[in-house]
Formats: sequence, structure tokens, C-alpha cells
Amino acid sequence: MKDIYTKTGDNGMTSLRNGIRVEKDDIRIETNGQIDHLNSLLGIVRANLGHDCPPLLLAIQRELMVVMSHIATPDGQQNAKPLHADELTAQMEQSIDELRAGQPTAFVVPGDSLTASFIHAARTQARTVERRLWTLNKLHPVSSPILVMMNRLSDFLFTLALQKPTQP
Repeated sequence: MKDIYTKTGDNGMTSLRNGIRVEKDDIRIETNGQIDHLNSLLGIVRANLGHDCPPLLLAIQRELMVVMSHIATPDGQQNAKPLHADELTAQMEQSIDELRAGQPTAFVVPGDSLTASFIHAARTQARTVERRLWTLNKLHPVSSPILVMMNRLSDFLFTLALQKPTQP
């Protein structure tokens, strides 16, 4: 992208991959906006976790960008970017199982620590993304591994948030 502003969206239209124009409130654009928001929240989580950040979070962020590319690919066209959603889902499940050992099963009121609160904010955004993906799937088929990965991501983030100690 050579120009930051193109002025091509000034009248409520934007482009999918390969230049196909759609309205800015098209469900594909809305879904990608929600994924972008989630990715930004995960960046805040990674920054707050610092050296304690599981490498899996960066892999998930990178996969979300691939997912966005797939969503922006018009129906009937192929996207050459490979999905790794199945592998990431398996990694999240393994991590959840490891982190859940000894954790209580209860509802949690976010706010005990800043980092855990950011993780919970990302978790709730993951749920929003999942809902948008299911809405999108009604009109434009979404790969099943993407849908499963998004469901598991909120579980992973919930489990990760429980690992953060409370602030005094």
C-alpha cells in the first residue's frame, strides 16, 4: 500500500481482495473490523504480559491476519494464504488443559488485575468475532476450522486470565 489515503472510500464503499467493491457495512467488512479489534486487544495483552507471554498469542495474532485475508476474498476465488487454524486450535486445547490443572471452576468478575482485565476484554471480543463469523457464514461460507478456532480462543483467553495474580 503506497498511499495511506486513497479517497476511494469517501462515499461508503471499500474493496475486498482483488478490487471488488462493497459497502463499508458489508458483513465481511464488519467481521474483519471485529477481528482487527480483537487483534489489537491481543497486542495489548502481549505487551502487558511481557516475558510471561505465551508464544501462542503471537501465532494467534498472525493467524487472525490470515483469517481476515480469507474473509476478504470474494466468493468463488481462492486465497493462497494457508490457514493454520486446526493446529492453533489443538495448541490452545493443550494449553487450556495444562493451565486448568488446579483452577477453580467458577464465574469470574474481571478487575482483579489490569493484565487479567485486558485478557478478559480480548476474550469478550473473541466472542463478538465468533458471532460475526456465524452471521457471515450464513451468506458467505466460512471455513469450519476458523469457526472452531474462534470458539476455542475465548476459552483459551478465559483460562489465561485466571493465571494472572490479583493486584494488592
